[in-house]
Amino acid sequence: MTTYRIPVVSIVGKSDSGKTTVMEGIIRELTARGWRVATVKHHVHEVDIDVPGKDSWRHARAGSVAAMISSPTQFAVVRRVDTERTLEQLVEAAGDADLLLTEGFKRAGDVRIEVVRRARSDEMTSEPLQLFAVMTDVPEIIPAGIPVFPLDAHSSVAELIEASFLKGSEE
Repeated sequence: MTTYRIPVVSIVGKSDSGKTTVMEGIIRELTARGWRVATVKHHVHEVDIDVPGKDSWRHARAGSVAAMISSPTQFAVVRRVDTERTLEQLVEAAGDADLLLTEGFKRAGDVRIEVVRRARSDEMTSEPLQLFAVMTDVPEIIPAGIPVFPLDAHSSVAELIEASFLKGSEE
């Protein structure tokens, strides 16, 4: 298992399986408990994070290698890169977070929680040995020995993450 500066938990599953909803629930649960959670969403294609036509978008389109947006409550950097960032680089970019939750990194990260929703599929994308837990409404497909939770069991999954990776790391 790869060791990073902070724990990394990846939420994986097929498209439209409910990964983002699961992420939102886990983030809310962990932050309510006082943990600082950083997140990263993996996209296969280029995405426009900045609003087309706005100043910083125009700066980037004109050739700026790093277009920064700063306000009293937010700071964002949109940076052109030659290669996709590694998970280790993303952990470093997470700053002073206690945990990095990733969404959509199907081939990165050793700690995976798979989301399987019957309306989308009744198959998993991960091998059993790759799984930390599964959130599903199809529990009969999960191999023995893997923790299984309902799709809306955000609190229980947050407890598992907290007990496995965060307890004992409080300052």
